[in-house]
Amino acid sequence: MNIQTWNPSGCHVMAKPTGSKCNIDCLYCFYLEKEKLYPERGQDWMMGEVTLDAYIQQQIDAQSGSEVVFAWQGGEPTLRGLAFFEQAVLLQQKYGKGRKVINTFQTNGILIDDKWCAFFKQHDFLIGISIDGPAELHDVYRKNRAGKPTHVKVEAAILLFKQYKVEFNTLTVVSKTNVHQALTVYRYLKQLGSQHMQFIPLVERKATEHTANGLTLINPESKVSGELCDWSVEPKAFGEFLIQIFHEWVRLDIGNVYIQMFENTFALTCDQPAQICVFSPQCGSAFALEANGDVYSCDHYVYPEYKLGNINETTITQMNNSESNRLFGLAKSDTLSGDCRRCEFRSLCHGGCPKHRFAISSSGKPDQNYLCAGYKAFFHYSSPYMALMKKLYLNQYPPAAIMQIIQKKESQQQ
Repeated sequence: MNIQTWNPSGCHVMAKPTGSKCNIDCLYCFYLEKEKLYPERGQDWMMGEVTLDAYIQQQIDAQSGSEVVFAWQGGEPTLRGLAFFEQAVLLQQKYGKGRKVINTFQTNGILIDDKWCAFFKQHDFLIGISIDGPAELHDVYRKNRAGKPTHVKVEAAILLFKQYKVEFNTLTVVSKTNVHQALTVYRYLKQLGSQHMQFIPLVERKATEHTANGLTLINPESKVSGELCDWSVEPKAFGEFLIQIFHEWVRLDIGNVYIQMFENTFALTCDQPAQICVFSPQCGSAFALEANGDVYSCDHYVYPEYKLGNINETTITQMNNSESNRLFGLAKSDTLSGDCRRCEFRSLCHGGCPKHRFAISSSGKPDQNYLCAGYKAFFHYSSPYMALMKKLYLNQYPPAAIMQIIQKKESQQQ
């Protein structure tokens, strides 16, 4: 087990050098609609050199620690081309002031080739690659623009990462299609060589519309519980998905496979800060940077009223210290439902992501996290294991020792 903390007092920026542009057409993607925010953009959808220079310099200046993280996402960032990221690295070296720079890069894998891998390896990029399981599960929603499957190319990209020894995580969206195949997904990812996994619950609503400045988009803040999209995961099913994987992981794979949800729960059990913003007490300072330099409060709140400014006019530090950012961060705890405030697992969850708070709580208000039942089931099941791992950790034993304890206990029961 690792305890690597997410720093809620820091400043994280998720940069989108291609905006919402992507070379595949995932049925469940929530970000493709963001092109409506910039109808004037046309063919000019890429981040330019002036904005890139401003971002690199400001992101470094905004950090107080010795490490600076750059997170590249999209859309699909490889569409911006390798030369763009080569320039980004040169600018990081120019403005770095001796700090350690870490680059993370999320991709669908379609354009990954030897040149990309050689670059990633040379500059120690950490890659997150999206894959939803074996082909029969992955290809249900993740198709290219011609409606063709993408799984073969994603697997090929992962094989290249392994060949070049590029460090990678797998990012798996948990939908109604793969949620009942937990062990199939988990064992497949292990077989691929994934040692770091993220499981992302898919929760999207159909027709809860939001109109601002003449734009109509789906609004995650709306307290009107719109009809869920067909591919959304059911809360209890998501909880069971986590439980099934945890049951195997805690017996076989601690220390060899790192699963973000489990690592985060362990960190919070040990009274450490959350590793995932979803489970932190407050939001804030985890920004989304659009290709033209616009900065929004959060990747899931890219709407006109959550725009904090533009880096070509206002610095990241100024936006991070702004009243708008402070109020956005506080809103998460201020709007916590009564059910959450009384919950035994509040310290592990803090109400989850505000964008999912549209279920009806016991007060009759739509202020409860939709995934609550799933989270509770997982926390309840994992609690005694986490408590024992914490005890081991505090007594200077590796938490992985729990595997031997479980094996011995279960063999005695046979």
